[in-house]
Amino acid sequence: MLRRMSTYSGQKLATVVKELENFAPIAWAEKWDNVGLLIEPHREKQIQRILLTNDLTEPVMSEALAKDVQLIISYHPPIFRPLTRITRTNWKERVVAACLANDVALYSPHTAWDKACGGVNDWLSRALSKIISIRPLEPELGAPPGTGSGRYIETKLELSQVVDSLQRHIENSVHVALAVGHQPKTIIQSVGICAGSGASLLKNVQADLIITGEMSHHELLDFTHNNTSVLLCNHSNSERGFLKGFSSKLSELLQGACEVLVSDADKDPLVTVAKATIEEQNVFVDCYKQ
Repeated sequence: MLRRMSTYSGQKLATVVKELENFAPIAWAEKWDNVGLLIEPHREKQIQRILLTNDLTEPVMSEALAKDVQLIISYHPPIFRPLTRITRTNWKERVVAACLANDVALYSPHTAWDKACGGVNDWLSRALSKIISIRPLEPELGAPPGTGSGRYIETKLELSQVVDSLQRHIENSVHVALAVGHQPKTIIQSVGICAGSGASLLKNVQADLIITGEMSHHELLDFTHNNTSVLLCNHSNSERGFLKGFSSKLSELLQGACEVLVSDADKDPLVTVAKATIEEQNVFVDCYKQ
């Protein structure tokens, strides 16, 4: 493989990991999660180039090798359940084998980043153009104020304004589950937010609106019948946009010694074929004609 020349001096892997955990300690992650340094190469070398990705798929792994990165930071942990073998029959095992064979380190932050101040949920919250107040739904004990699971926001925006701004923020489609009695000009005063799959965290939240990545049919029915509208972004679309801003922050934390890249190959596996604006959705048509 042709190695790319680098003008970056690099940092030791331990130094990079320390800065990552200063931003979001792995102790903040949920107990069921598998976070932190997941693969450590057997030969120590300077980390000059880092690749950020939401998911470490095989296309992303190929991109990492082509760009000669020494560390992949994958938001979702590709090693979640214990591996009993590493073979070529399963794509996740092939990714692990590629990291080991090419001395590429792998770090995953997942729910630690969700809880962090300035983390994933705070990024998703910035989709609201007006925030009166914001706090975690479940504060993290012993952590700085503002740290914790999900976000609860007080605002004052029309539902249609929230949909439009969220669609611009995530640069993708937004799916709308409309509460009984809500319409485009309904004033939204409270919003519960959880990136990814947030129904279990959000189920008892009393809010006019819920924003998350994905939710089951029956969970949606429960929310809408409780007069709460739901906006779904698709799972990783509610998270991926955070990486762009974090790349520059990580570069600063590492004092410019490492090149920090955001994956071009990382994509949400679910694609919405027919993209419609809020005005084109049948549920809103009659309301707009009034």
